[in-house]
Amino acid sequence: MNLHDLHPQPGSQHRRRRIGRGISAGQGASGGFGMRGQKSRSGRPTRPGFEGGQNPLYRRIPKLHGFPVVNPTRYTILNVGDLANWEGEQPVTLEALQAAGWVKQPQGALKILGKGEITRPMRVVAASFSTSAEAKITAAGGTCERLAGHAPDR
Repeated sequence: MNLHDLHPQPGSQHRRRRIGRGISAGQGASGGFGMRGQKSRSGRPTRPGFEGGQNPLYRRIPKLHGFPVVNPTRYTILNVGDLANWEGEQPVTLEALQAAGWVKQPQGALKILGKGEITRPMRVVAASFSTSAEAKITAAGGTCERLAGHAPDR
């Protein structure tokens, strides 16, 4: 086999289609673009996402990062540092806080967070405790009681 013996396989090469060179050429007149309309014009392709003037999909969908929580758990929040000012020996509950005037309008169940310091022991009854709050209350000699029906969340 020599270089001058090489040739393409039969049927593998086709002649170039000559568009728009008259009706005898087979693709004359409209040149395979059909009759009239936006897709038959010169410079015809529209930009990606164009829907003929209709508000396109990428503008119809909301531009949100993630999805909103449908039924978020709301808590009435109180810090450990605020409990240091709690007077009396009664346990700290949401009802006791409302009676003492510490909480005007509760947003939900009581949750104790760990900001601040506590030095004396006390009994705290709440729906939820942060890890640091629970550690500080027990280190001061107090107890943390979780209300029934509330899962421990951190």
